[in-house]
Amino acid sequence: MKVLIDAQNLHKAFGAVQAVRSVNLTVCAGEAYGLVGPDGAGKTTTLRLLVGALRADRGAVRVGGHDLAREIDQARVHIGYLAQRFSLYGDLSVAENLAFFGQVRGLSGAEVRARSAELLRFVGLAGFESRRADQLSGGMKQKLGLACALVHRPKVLLLDEPTGGVDPVTRQDFWQLLIRVLAEGTAVVVSTPYMDEAARCARVGFMYGGRILVEGAPRALTATLAGHVLELAAHPKDAAKAVAAADPEVEDVLTFGDRFHLRVRAPAGPLERLPAALTAAGVAVERLRPIPPSLEDVFISLLAAQAGGEATRNT
Repeated sequence: MKVLIDAQNLHKAFGAVQAVRSVNLTVCAGEAYGLVGPDGAGKTTTLRLLVGALRADRGAVRVGGHDLAREIDQARVHIGYLAQRFSLYGDLSVAENLAFFGQVRGLSGAEVRARSAELLRFVGLAGFESRRADQLSGGMKQKLGLACALVHRPKVLLLDEPTGGVDPVTRQDFWQLLIRVLAEGTAVVVSTPYMDEAARCARVGFMYGGRILVEGAPRALTATLAGHVLELAAHPKDAAKAVAAADPEVEDVLTFGDRFHLRVRAPAGPLERLPAALTAAGVAVERLRPIPPSLEDVFISLLAAQAGGEATRNT
């Protein structure tokens, strides 16, 4: 597969804050790469380095075969970018925003009209051409942002938390659009706080402290915790959590809606001990069973390991 994004050893500091450290990232045509991490992990800075909005202190980026530092105009021809916050022109209509960005990207009037009609049908905004952008719903704004990012048919699409703050149905609709974009051979890098979205990507990179701690296919990442996650449904929840956390082989207890995920060193001991310990504490157990780990389990495990390592270094 053709490599469309190739970033090597990226570093970026803001004063004493090292926002991005030793980041390597390669994305091929038709591939979705998900960047996941807590606020301040370096996701947005990484995307801004890839789009050329920021210049790296060290490292190199090639987009569509062009060096971003020396051939920025040629590289940007291949890039579509959707920022985290709505950044289009609220006082312009849907059609006017598309026309403006099409002209900025060098499309002729006839090309803009044809491409705009195509994109409005694609994102589901046909019929809203005359509505001002600031009068659109949050989901419609994101769809307009996607249309404007795609107006020049980029080979690379960079999306910074594109579904933040929108409802689950709109998130699903947005990802259906991205699947169609990927099918056209576009390379997509998307930062997201949602693990279900990350699971849709071909590869996921977990960021923390400016570094990509680990990357890989979602199935390969979750396989690292196979056999180390138990599901506990019990009431009252506070007492159940306290008892589970006290077990010597339970490393962490995470809340997942009305149940808990227990990350364990090995499942046999907790499965044998916890039912009696919970009952003795007055806890009613609905179920306690091994389950396949989720990406969120993997992410929390990585953060816990990172925090433990930092604590060790600071002592």
